[in-house]
Amino acid sequence: MKATSSPLIHSFFDEATFTVTYLISHPITKECTIIDSVLDFDQASGRTSTTSADQLIHLINTEGLTLKWIMETHVHADHLSAAPYLKKQLGGQIVIGHNITQVQTAFGDLLNVESDFLRDGSQFDILVSEGSTLALGDLTFTVLHTPGHTPACVSYVIEDACFVGDTLFMPDFGTARCDFPGGDAATLYQSIQKILSLPDTTRIFTCHDYKAANRDVFAWESTVKQQKQYNLHVNQSINEAEFCLMRTQKDATLSMPKLIWPSVQINMRAGNMPPAEKNGVSYIKTPINLV
Repeated sequence: MKATSSPLIHSFFDEATFTVTYLISHPITKECTIIDSVLDFDQASGRTSTTSADQLIHLINTEGLTLKWIMETHVHADHLSAAPYLKKQLGGQIVIGHNITQVQTAFGDLLNVESDFLRDGSQFDILVSEGSTLALGDLTFTVLHTPGHTPACVSYVIEDACFVGDTLFMPDFGTARCDFPGGDAATLYQSIQKILSLPDTTRIFTCHDYKAANRDVFAWESTVKQQKQYNLHVNQSINEAEFCLMRTQKDATLSMPKLIWPSVQINMRAGNMPPAEKNGVSYIKTPINLV
C-alpha cells in the first residue's frame, strides 16, 4: 500500500565537525527517526556535552514526537555519536549496518581493546542489511548496503529521500575516502552506482559538508540527477578505473581525521564510553606510531 503522507525532514548542522544530523518525522503518527547524531566533544579537555543532542530533544518534545529509531549510517571517524544519551532521554532503538562486526574486529585489534569487548554488534539494538526495512507509521525506510568508505556503511531510503552518510558529498566536493580499514575504492564506486540508480528526482542528503572552495555557504541536499551530472569524482563521464585511480591517489594525501581515535572507539560501542578503570574514569586510547 502506498503511503498517504510524506516525511518531514529537519537538518541540524554541527560546524565543529561539519556533520549534518537529520530528524525525520511522520506528519500524522508523530513517530520520528534520528540519523547520525552528534555528542559534542572537546578533545583538549576530554569533556563531552549534549548541546547538539539537546536541540533534537527540544524539537521532538515541542512537536510531540515519539522517537522510534536512532540510525547510524556507519561508524563515524570524525564525531562522537549521541545515540545512548538520546535513547536514555527519549527511548528508541539504535540501528547500524550488520558489517559493524568487521569494523569492531579491525579497530578492536588496532586499539588492543579489553578482552571482553564483544565484536558481534550486540551493543546495537538492530543490525540491518541490504533490503532491510524499518517502519515509520505507513512510511518505510529501505536499507541499501553501500560499503567502500567502511564495510558497515548503509544508506537509508524513505519515499524520495536517501540519506547516504559519507558515501557521497555535495557534487562540488565529491566522494568519501576509502583508506580506512576495510575501505575500498572499487567497492565505493559500485555502492555509488546503486545510489545513482534511484530515480533522478531522489533527494540525496549527505552526512557532512566542508563548503567547497567556490561556495560561500554550507549545503547538504542535492539530487541523483545533480550527482550524476556534476559530481567531481563520480559523474557519468568517469568510469570505475578512473575513479579508483583518482580516489587512491587522493587518499594518499589526506591526513587522519582529527577525532578518529576518540570517535571510532566510542562509536563502535554504539556511542558508549570504554569501560571505566579502577578510579571510575573512562580513558580513550591513541596508538603511537601504529598507522
